[in-house]
Amino acid sequence: GCEPNEINKRLGLVETCEVLSWTLDPDAMTGRDQYGHTIALHPFMGVMGLPPDEPGIHPTNPPRFCGGNIDCKELVAGSTLYLPITLPEALFSVGDGHAVQGDGEVSGVALECPMECVDLTFYLRDDLPLTTPRIHSSKGWMTLGFHENLHEASYIAVDAMLDLMVEQYQISRPQAIALASLVVDVRVTQIA
Repeated sequence: GCEPNEINKRLGLVETCEVLSWTLDPDAMTGRDQYGHTIALHPFMGVMGLPPDEPGIHPTNPPRFCGGNIDCKELVAGSTLYLPITLPEALFSVGDGHAVQGDGEVSGVALECPMECVDLTFYLRDDLPLTTPRIHSSKGWMTLGFHENLHEASYIAVDAMLDLMVEQYQISRPQAIALASLVVDVRVTQIA
């Protein structure tokens, strides 16, 4: 609680603060708070992205089609993030280290921490007509949709997943949506 976002307001948790102080053990990959609660760490970088193609100053939050504050806990070592290229010679930004975060980041915060070393490898692909980010990880393919309205964000992500399924499996969009209803999960990286 305490973060003055919509969910904490609705739950009546803005006036009452509880701060957990964590000690991280990178060797054991665990974190322990002052009350003795121990959790497994699952580190990832929360911000990854390119600038939008409009001039001006653009904060990394909220996330957008070219990345930003994605906060996707599946973007770990070994994952591949595909982003639409917005500008020639655009610079990639990365930051916002997370030791662990639950799906939805429901209170608006994760267990954020500095990272000593982050290794990234870049490949420029001109054969992917992307309109939204895609992720390939050990768990499979993911497509991301960002919007202020959760339903709209879901539609954007599902639409991108259908495009991916058509591309990868040479099936029709009607076949893709029928299969998606059986095998595609819609998950939320952040709601606050």
